[in-house]
Amino acid sequence: MQELDERAESLLAGLQTDFQSGATQLALNTLNQLLSYLDDVEPEGETFLRLLAELRAARPSMIVIGNALSMIEEQLATDPQVARQAVIQTRDQLANATRTIARHASDHLPGAPVILTHSASSAVLALFRIMAEQGQTFSVICTQSSPGFEGHSLARALNELAIPIILITDAQMGLFVPQADLVITGCDTWLTDGHFINKSGTYLLALAAHDARKPLWVLADSFRNSDAEPGSVELEEMPAEELNAPAGDWITPRNIYFERVPHTLVSKRISELGVFSCPAEPRR
Repeated sequence: MQELDERAESLLAGLQTDFQSGATQLALNTLNQLLSYLDDVEPEGETFLRLLAELRAARPSMIVIGNALSMIEEQLATDPQVARQAVIQTRDQLANATRTIARHASDHLPGAPVILTHSASSAVLALFRIMAEQGQTFSVICTQSSPGFEGHSLARALNELAIPIILITDAQMGLFVPQADLVITGCDTWLTDGHFINKSGTYLLALAAHDARKPLWVLADSFRNSDAEPGSVELEEMPAEELNAPAGDWITPRNIYFERVPHTLVSKRISELGVFSCPAEPRR
């Protein structure tokens, strides 16, 4: 099999080690880097296909990346000469899906809502940007999402938009959910059994929302649909060093970044296809 060149290896390593970006942003970053790679390196067809396969397998909990790359592979199977066009079309389709989701969600929000969210999601941030552009009054409660602290990037973005935000530890979710009007999260993978996969802590947040009778909306485009058997899905585990655990022969730190959340705790799934109540199919 054709070996990857240094530029391709660097692109792959970047995807494997980026624990800060959400799934959509990571997919868009990867697609943009693929465009630069095609322009600068002009790889042979076999090398490019090998790179696509390696990238597709690199982040199993973020199916949006694998689905986007599979779409490119399908186009190349028909016409190997359309690599650049296939990457651009896939990138634009994903970006448009994110904006469409944000518009759908903004149309269904109550007036002046307090929204609680966990981790950092491109779709959730796109929603907040649309609300700010439209002059809507709202505020956000955001977990810091340890140990990666993705919530800090969301807090900085909202601060630049002059949106009031309360940043809390993950452990305070149950305390602050009653103060919110609704909970909105992103999604990394939507499984056929109705469960969705997202950053660890989302299940506890969903349980807290259910207990407080607060609606939970999940923003998840069709790029996140997976037909894999739920039991076969790998939940990525990151380096234990992130936990700064004390040393000890009997201490075993675990750092699993993602978890499954049942659709029974979800009020609405919002995709580019529209808004639908779980577990019903989306309205088209």
